[in-house]
Amino acid sequence: MNVKRTQSGQAFVITILMLTALLGMAALVLDVGSWFRAHRSLQATADAAALAGAQELPDAPGNANSLANDYAAKNQSGLTGVTVNLSQSYVPNDTIRVHVTKPAEGFFSKVFGINSVDEGAAATARTAGMKSALYVAPIVVNQQHPMLNNCGGPCFGPTYQTTIPVGSTGAPGAFGLVNLDPQSGGTSGASTLADWIRNGFDKYLDIGSYASDPGVKFNSNGIQDAMTARKGTEMLFPVYDTLTGQGSNAQYHIIGWVGFFVTDVNKQGNNGNVSGYFTRVIWTGIQASSAGGGGPNLGARAVQLVD
Repeated sequence: MNVKRTQSGQAFVITILMLTALLGMAALVLDVGSWFRAHRSLQATADAAALAGAQELPDAPGNANSLANDYAAKNQSGLTGVTVNLSQSYVPNDTIRVHVTKPAEGFFSKVFGINSVDEGAAATARTAGMKSALYVAPIVVNQQHPMLNNCGGPCFGPTYQTTIPVGSTGAPGAFGLVNLDPQSGGTSGASTLADWIRNGFDKYLDIGSYASDPGVKFNSNGIQDAMTARKGTEMLFPVYDTLTGQGSNAQYHIIGWVGFFVTDVNKQGNNGNVSGYFTRVIWTGIQASSAGGGGPNLGARAVQLVD
């Protein structure tokens, strides 16, 4: 018996086995990486679909279901399943969960009989009122405004056009100018308010009390131009329930937010008129942690992923 030849044969077999094992490990590493990328893509699809569907909640659950399915199909081809479920976090149908599935093919792993694996991803999004809102305009609306009460609640949409005087402090049908920055020491000035009208207040604004800004008039420097620039856009107005004090000591108690679509602006002496209609909006804000934590339901809501 040739010992060297036997040992050489054994070494060859061991080498083949080791190479096979190494190839298997390489295939596993490469394919697991590919499957991980496929899962991330699926997760992005589930996130987008849930966020899209949540924008229709809680008022139109049927639209939310359709929108979530449409977004999933448009963002990911080859899906083998899309499941949409609605539930309640604070109010009925305020939460949507989307689960998507898709086979992810293997490459090297096919050598070992693994052609594909089933990947799945899920996301949950919720719509809720806001305890704090970003990009708020410095124009307050009285909670008793007729168009916030005449439809069993707010009247939304272009059917309910309204023209509202700006500057008639405290009148139920009027808008008032308000200082959104409590650090300003009383008044922020016309140019600052004009910037807030054009771009919105650049900090999160909490529900609470804020001072009137009686020194700023509608015809003050830049105010009318800023309002005119907002024609054809949506704005977010604070809504107040009480106004205490007078002049520079006046305080608006802000209880929530409402969207307003501006259609026209015109000046009337020191004051002016803003025409448009109240509208439901999905806005950038911090969700309240309870059903009433964001104040009354006036159609302004924030959407966020919660899972």
